[in-house]
Amino acid sequence: MKKILLGLTAFIGMNAMAETVPGDSLTNVELQNVQVVSTRASKKTPMAFTDVTKDQIKAVNHGQDLPYLLSLTPSITITSDAGNGIGYTSLRVRGTDPSRINITANGMPLNDAESSTVFWVNMGDFASSVQSMQIQRGVGTSTNGSGAFGASLNMQTENISQKPYLGLDLSAGSYYSHKQTLRFSTGILSNSWGFQGRLSNIGSKGYLDRASTKLNSYFLQAGYFGDNTLVKLITWNGVEETYHAWNYTSKYEQSLYGRTYNSCGEYYDADGNTRYYDNQTDNYHQQNYQIIWNQKLGYDLNFHATLQYTKGQGYYEEYKRKRTLFEYDLDPAQTWGVSDLVRQKKMDNDFYGAVASLNFDNHFNLQATLGGGWNKYDGDHFGLVTWVKAPVAALVPNHKYYDNNAKKTDYNVYGKVNYAIVPNLNAYADLQYRHVNIKMAGPTDDIDWKAYSRIVYDVDKSFNYFNPKFGVTYDITPNHKAYASYAIAYKEPTRNNFENNIKGGLEMPRSERLNDLEVGYKYQSTTFSAGANFYWMKYKDQFVLTGELDNIGEAITRNVPKSYRLGVEVEAAWKPVDWFRWDANATWSKNRVKDITVTLTDESVAHLGTQPLAFSPNWIANNIFTFNYKGLTASIQSQYVSQQYMTNTGFKNYQTLDDDGNPTDVSMMLDGHFTTNADLSYRFRLPQLGLKDVTAGVSFYNIFSAKYDNNGWAAPAYTMNNGQVVATGYSDSDQYEAGFAPSAPFHFMAHLSLNF
Repeated sequence: MKKILLGLTAFIGMNAMAETVPGDSLTNVELQNVQVVSTRASKKTPMAFTDVTKDQIKAVNHGQDLPYLLSLTPSITITSDAGNGIGYTSLRVRGTDPSRINITANGMPLNDAESSTVFWVNMGDFASSVQSMQIQRGVGTSTNGSGAFGASLNMQTENISQKPYLGLDLSAGSYYSHKQTLRFSTGILSNSWGFQGRLSNIGSKGYLDRASTKLNSYFLQAGYFGDNTLVKLITWNGVEETYHAWNYTSKYEQSLYGRTYNSCGEYYDADGNTRYYDNQTDNYHQQNYQIIWNQKLGYDLNFHATLQYTKGQGYYEEYKRKRTLFEYDLDPAQTWGVSDLVRQKKMDNDFYGAVASLNFDNHFNLQATLGGGWNKYDGDHFGLVTWVKAPVAALVPNHKYYDNNAKKTDYNVYGKVNYAIVPNLNAYADLQYRHVNIKMAGPTDDIDWKAYSRIVYDVDKSFNYFNPKFGVTYDITPNHKAYASYAIAYKEPTRNNFENNIKGGLEMPRSERLNDLEVGYKYQSTTFSAGANFYWMKYKDQFVLTGELDNIGEAITRNVPKSYRLGVEVEAAWKPVDWFRWDANATWSKNRVKDITVTLTDESVAHLGTQPLAFSPNWIANNIFTFNYKGLTASIQSQYVSQQYMTNTGFKNYQTLDDDGNPTDVSMMLDGHFTTNADLSYRFRLPQLGLKDVTAGVSFYNIFSAKYDNNGWAAPAYTMNNGQVVATGYSDSDQYEAGFAPSAPFHFMAHLSLNF
């Protein structure tokens, strides 16, 4: 799996270097790669994908979360609540939100079973323990876990090194950001055993006020290597404490208090002074275990199986102002008392299962895989009230006001075949059956205010999906290649979809279906490579971002009957001399929802026709210049992202009144932005001090201090005015129907890496 899709190494602008190892060492490396063979694309797979190597990851891994390390690969946009890439971050691919991106580690699903999202804040510095990654855009190959509706990210954890080492990575920079990583390995002992690990600490105060992050983590693995057998025990841990920054702020608030204003935790003391609650934090502990068995059964056959268990526990604490005590089961007589209070929302969950695959390769004209997996999630959700400002007789220590449970069972089986019909023409087929069952039961944290009773979950839904994929690859000449593929994929609703629809009194959410056509061309020579990929993604009942946030800051999605994403991805790489390389990629896309409707303030429904999909820019472009001279490396990286709608209605503004009572328009758009980063590093040796190599450098981010927002929300009212639908505020002088997440201006991280 050391093959690099040419031109897609753009984001750091350097050639991938595979580890050169002889004899038994090569066998060890091959054995350690078996677990990703079944779910990764190869040069014969007719789809768009990007391979990212360990060296490429290391070159940009100075403290920011993993989505930021992938930000310059094609068709990706990123978000950061804290504004500087440390803390709660996410990535979108081709405009699809994170819950539609399948993410695996060693073939095991990482997506949260309920939200289908990976919370990178729970996996601090995981990138330091990754051997390689592959991003497949579109449906991609069959994989384990949640359905891929925009992309899949396949990660392989690091191989146990052939030789012992001790390494230390240090970073420090703006906003008190820092990263310390200790790496160590015994190497392969007696050609049979090895132990390797990492200890990490990451912290930052964030660009936004109080948007602090504290991440502690470790990664440990032990492996046994036989002639044809590998057995690994892997465990990694993440403990996080993050101050809330998920409210976002209106442009009006920013004009009063500045771009760094963060309303989370805000309250007023007895004298009416503004205060901020110290423990307005999110706290979570995630522990992962994997047992991996890779077995070579012959020259052309290998087998892989993995058992996994993930334990998650945590809570977030929040100061709530002037809340009705009835909401928290503290007012049984319904006297409608109101008070400030502190609540905790807690989670306690278990996720376990297994995956396996049998892989055949005759090293001539046939590759085939038979695989599948079974996984189960069992999660408890409950809420506690820990303090109430007003005297309340019903309050007892850790008063519990809701308690519900969610279970999800997911199993699948798939078969893949790559067959060379003639020497230059390769056919690909991939068939998957997938079964999902979702159960939800128990009282929720929300009240049905019409019935004055707590909403209760009562969900038991099963889904059965058949996901076929077909394609061809044609090597026109040794330098030219073309491919085409067509895939159909289905995806189940998430717990959040059920929850938000139940709260809103809507019909039960429906499964999504995606028909994905990909057509591409690649050219490769010794100094230049280029490629283009056309995609047409037609959806039925796609869950799209509405622009709204739920009560814990997560983006709300709803089914829309018809929508599509149409685009072209182009990329090129040119290396005319050894010391200079130029990489570039760009995406143009058209993303539309058909027959969109809105509910007006008079409860009638208005039809808006075809409109742009939210958070889906028309243009994304990346440019990277890289210079290497002896031990010195310098790179300049630029990105352009065009404007993005924050609703699916086509409205760029909503109407309200300013402080003087004059009509004014308030933006509901993320403006387009152009940013430039630069990195300088120098690598040298100090053998007299026992150092194999030292790399020192500094990374400069957003060097021209572009003022832009990386994310946001919008939820205006809609009214009919002179026969036209108009987006408005909910009341006069109200300028809080849209919120924005500002990105940091110029900032930097200095970094030092020592290898003994």
